Amino acid sequence: MKIHPTAIVAPDAYLEEGVEIGPYSIIEPDVKIGKNTVIGPHTVIDRYTQIGENCSIYQFCSIGAPPQDLKFRGEKTGVMIGNGNIIREYVSIHRATTADTAMTVMGDNNLLMAYVHIAHNCRLGDNVIIANSTGLAGHVDVEDYAIVSPLSGVHQFCRVGAHAMVGGASAVVKDIPPYTIANGNRATLFGLNLIGLQRRGFSERSIAALKHAYRIIFRSDLLLEEALEKAAAEVEDCPEVRHFIDFIHKSKRSICR
Repeated sequence: MKIHPTAIVAPDAYLEEGVEIGPYSIIEPDVKIGKNTVIGPHTVIDRYTQIGENCSIYQFCSIGAPPQDLKFRGEKTGVMIGNGNIIREYVSIHRATTADTAMTVMGDNNLLMAYVHIAHNCRLGDNVIIANSTGLAGHVDVEDYAIVSPLSGVHQFCRVGAHAMVGGASAVVKDIPPYTIANGNRATLFGLNLIGLQRRGFSERSIAALKHAYRIIFRSDLLLEEALEKAAAEVEDCPEVRHFIDFIHKSKRSICR
């Protein structure tokens, strides 16, 4: 364990083997940091934050600060960050309010580029990329392998589906279905994320089934519920199509079209 002499670490913070704390960083009480995680200079890790193993957190980050929500009254809520995450300069991740699970959660192997903001009660899956100067409002869900490009904003309670890609400078105010590309202010769909799916090894059979489902749901004259029923009945069954249809069924903010 390496703690710089200028760093301030609370006596009851729990730091595992191999943790490094850089100059002038502050680790508050009730913080847990996993093995071999590196905290850069001038970073503040607030109370009730859990960080996994092998994470790299760069300088000037703020993790676990109280949420920017006027309903918050100092309740014991937290931030939970998984393993292998890269969190670049000036990222802020806020602890949750008491709504939902009372936890802001990030999975494993994610990349948050410089100046990203993750608000209270957000949930990020695994292998997510959030690019520079992008902000996620409260209660946003981002599923595995999604990419949100620079200078974008995601409205509270929106969802970004697995393997979806949001283009730069987008304003996302509705759910982005999995496996799609969306862009613009307000964001609209531009089809499936075919290059991303091919790069990640999706089979030609799965991609063809997703294309069929996309055409029925978004390019037919049917009402949405009718299109979903038709896609479920006619498209070749596979896990990707089931997730695509189920994600749209469960939308509360409505789907980006």
